Amino acid sequence: MTEKSRKLLDVAVGVIQQSNGRILLAQRPEGKPMSGYWEFPGGKIEPGEAPVRALARELHEELGIDIAHALPWITREYQYPHATARLHMFHITQWKGEPHGREGQQLSWQDPHAVDIEPLLPANHGILKALQLPRVYAITKAAKFGTKAFMERLQAALENGVRLIQVREKDMTPQQLRTFTTDVIAMAHQYKARVLVNGDRELAIETGADGVHLQTSQFMQLENKPDTKLWAASCHNREELLHAAALEANFAVLSPVLPTQTHPGAPTLGWEGFAEQCADLPMPVFALGGMKLDLLDTARAHNAHGIALLSGIW
Repeated sequence: MTEKSRKLLDVAVGVIQQSNGRILLAQRPEGKPMSGYWEFPGGKIEPGEAPVRALARELHEELGIDIAHALPWITREYQYPHATARLHMFHITQWKGEPHGREGQQLSWQDPHAVDIEPLLPANHGILKALQLPRVYAITKAAKFGTKAFMERLQAALENGVRLIQVREKDMTPQQLRTFTTDVIAMAHQYKARVLVNGDRELAIETGADGVHLQTSQFMQLENKPDTKLWAASCHNREELLHAAALEANFAVLSPVLPTQTHPGAPTLGWEGFAEQCADLPMPVFALGGMKLDLLDTARAHNAHGIALLSGIW
């Protein structure tokens, strides 16, 4: 089957998640293609049907639940032998009813960090990696507090649940930055938090960081994805987001969303602009610019995976 002749199926998919973080997976029943494989529940979108309405219909038919709140998340494509599936993913934390297999399918609540059932539909491996990203991305600001005071604030943030950190210190000398990065990684890894280094893949490798965060001018020049296990992109518009997606970025940061103290009067995206820019992207996007922790729900309602903070987290 050629690329052109392969059928495109638009599918609405729900990440149904309990308050303890566990997600619901369903096993495809006998009689369906790839029966026996585990997947996120959902189903085909009918012509002219809104994805969220299709999801509500499918989850009622398959699981006997009614969605109370669905947040748009990511849209991913996967090529199966018989068709290309375009998966419109929604995050669901509120529903009515107790999920049960109305089509005879088995269900299982799983920790997204340690799924212990198999086989999974191939498309779901990348989705699980995206799900493992925390909702808050903390960016270091030692220049404001001083290194010693910042490390104390870092430990407090880790104690409070921060699990994803970017080392970004433009005013340090190379040796200072190397030492600081090493110290941040050592502390973060004690809490099983991941650390990305801003702009310097070699420093990330040298210090044992978990990945690299590339600025726009860096990744826009690339034709192939960086050779690193985890990488993120700083973006400001749709074109940059699409290029980051083509390079298979693990996630992106889109800014500025709201006015900031450091750039008063600068143009901003606003929440509606942010939502429009990052709609239907395959990777999670964090909102940056004027963010505070109490804006997380607002961000997620506008297609954001989470929020990135420079000052508000420390």
